[in-house]
Amino acid sequence: MAEKHSPLAQFEIKTLVPLNFGGLDASFTNSALMMVATVVVVSAFLILGMRRNALVPGRWQSIAELSYVFIANLVKDTVGSEGRNYFPFIFTVFMFVLFGNLLGMVPYSFTFTSHIVVTFTMAAVIFIGVTLIALAKHKMHFFSFFMPPGVPILMAPLLIPIEIISYLSRPISLSVRLFANMLAGHTLLKVFAGFIISLGVFGVAPWLFVVALTGLEIVIAFLQAFVFTILTCLYLNDALHLH
Repeated sequence: MAEKHSPLAQFEIKTLVPLNFGGLDASFTNSALMMVATVVVVSAFLILGMRRNALVPGRWQSIAELSYVFIANLVKDTVGSEGRNYFPFIFTVFMFVLFGNLLGMVPYSFTFTSHIVVTFTMAAVIFIGVTLIALAKHKMHFFSFFMPPGVPILMAPLLIPIEIISYLSRPISLSVRLFANMLAGHTLLKVFAGFIISLGVFGVAPWLFVVALTGLEIVIAFLQAFVFTILTCLYLNDALHLH
């Protein structure tokens, strides 16, 4: 019973459809279900929002167009005109993280962005992708990225290892930031929600706090999707332009 009411119970991975391929556990879980639901909701939002393509847009078309313009301007400002080719991927990342965060706010759902294995996998794909882009474009000149121009050669033994460590830590910082914020927020919500019933008439105070914290979590859901996306753009900009 105590485990059931634990603030961390909401993050438990549950197998919905057991699948096993040659000893490899590929079961369909509640996390996978929410990822599929996120893709379906994002697709429905964009397709239904743009189906009329009216000259005077309605509410849903306006939101869909604003999302498109917001990310298009973000790519243009951080990466420049060369980033236009990568807009579909960056827009997909933003919408997937944003709707994943928001759907996780629905009671009894599951927040897959609160799992480090999910966020790290996304960050690793981005990190490997931008590194391959940089190697394809700059070839061996890519390694000059670890030695900024104008730095005295005597500083190289100290500076190059620092730059390499900083570069390799990018997927860690990108994934931990999203995972930690979503994990901490949902845990805090669960802890204070538990006081509402147990305190009886005095539960009004934690109830008000939960309402305010829910509003803050929605803001954080948007903010973390934005931070994840803008860091992706900055890494892409480094890959395309180096220093």
